[in-house]
Amino acid sequence: MELLSEHRCFGGSQRFHRHASAQLGLPMRFALYLPPEPRALLVWLAGLTCTEETFTVKAGAQRLAAELGLALLMPDTSPRGAGVPGEAEAWDFGVGAGFYLDATREPWARHWRMESYLLDELIPLVQRETGLARVGLSGHSMGGHGALTLALRHPGRFRSLSAFAPIAAPMHCPWGRKAFAGYLGEDRAAWAAHDASELMKQQRTPPYPGGILIDQGLADRFLAEQLHPEAFEAACAAAGQPLSLRRHAGYDHGYHFIATFVDDHLRHHAAQLLSADPPRG
Repeated sequence: MELLSEHRCFGGSQRFHRHASAQLGLPMRFALYLPPEPRALLVWLAGLTCTEETFTVKAGAQRLAAELGLALLMPDTSPRGAGVPGEAEAWDFGVGAGFYLDATREPWARHWRMESYLLDELIPLVQRETGLARVGLSGHSMGGHGALTLALRHPGRFRSLSAFAPIAAPMHCPWGRKAFAGYLGEDRAAWAAHDASELMKQQRTPPYPGGILIDQGLADRFLAEQLHPEAFEAACAAAGQPLSLRRHAGYDHGYHFIATFVDDHLRHHAAQLLSADPPRG
């Protein structure tokens, strides 16, 4: 973990790091906020075109995270500098658009391995460095898709789950179909394995009995065509999974929306991550 910069922030430390990723075969950057007394780790997965800086700078999460004792890990959204032909030709595929899965189709399969990178490399690395065993997962848009799918694909790895405006049924929207066809090929069974609504349909018992929190703006221009939260809502109802899907009139897809409700998400995660915490002092 090469430390690129460090900034005092609400009594804690906002850090920016770089490390050599064995999973991706490339250097990767990430941001890490350490509160004065870290008690648990919350991972935030950002959306299309974003980087490790987006949530770190725009969400305003550090103040309450410091009070709650939540360390915040903000990875980048995709590999960069791989030199794959066409990697930067579209804003919704390639660079900035890793979709938090492991590509199986060439030429993406070598470097676009964001699921293995996060689960097998980055999160364990940060846990070793911080000593934090309890981990929650959240994200926005493409990152909301990543949060929901990774949490459902890896039961027991995360103790709490939330999302803002997630791509909740990617098999049925243009962003998802483009990403899945490009990274995974045309096998729709492989697509379903990375679709949060399809994964929730397969659950026999509620994977998050403490509840999942999702916030969705009703003035979001991507809502009708790309996001489909109603599909995930129906899947949760069928599985008996407690879900708080809050719909907000007038709010759009951007970070002003996230900044408005991020404190609710931090408290949601703290309640589940720290519920069995022993008394301090």
